[in-house]
Amino acid sequence: MASRNLSRFSSFGKKIIGIGKNYSEHAKEMGSSVPSEPVVFLKPTTAYLTEGNPILLPLNNDVDHEVELGVVIGKPGKDISESSAMSHVGGYVLALDMSNRTRQAQSKNAGLPWALSKGFDTSCPVSKFLDLSQVPDPHSVQLWLKVNGVERQNGNTADMVFKIPTLISYLSCHMTLEEGDLILTGTPKGVGPVKHGDVVECGLGDIVSMTFNAEDRK
Repeated sequence: MASRNLSRFSSFGKKIIGIGKNYSEHAKEMGSSVPSEPVVFLKPTTAYLTEGNPILLPLNNDVDHEVELGVVIGKPGKDISESSAMSHVGGYVLALDMSNRTRQAQSKNAGLPWALSKGFDTSCPVSKFLDLSQVPDPHSVQLWLKVNGVERQNGNTADMVFKIPTLISYLSCHMTLEEGDLILTGTPKGVGPVKHGDVVECGLGDIVSMTFNAEDRK
């Protein structure tokens, strides 16, 4: 399909849909059990960030990195079957789900939503758009992340609990998926803190990589 809008990531995208605990080892490191159905949260489009701009960290809060494969919807739909789900994929991005753990812990303890912990400005850094030919098997690609040159995360999308067709089908039964929507498919184990002055580098195998500086928000 044409990438008329998809190639300019900052200019499109009605929804950013995050999937939590979609790698069993990450669920365990967060003290959680592996979910029986996808754990879903949303980020606003003001969370988008492209290379050359800094990640702005909320002051006096602990923020973690989470490297993820992002699935870009190319064809809208609802009540999509798993068998036809991949035909709705327009391409991919490498993404970071920056997570405010201070806020998230407060929300969890109070039984409240995660919106503020997941949706702060610059909490969704993304790479350039990758067309389908660049990621021939999205269920067998390495995700890696380094902070200040030290490896923190190194996992494979083969370990996702819920694969992409399942996620698309499940989400589309609850909300219409529109062209340009982004699904963040979860992160492997090894998440950790990002502080002012850190340099975060991550990649999707050797297909694409990106680098961001982290700064405290003024």
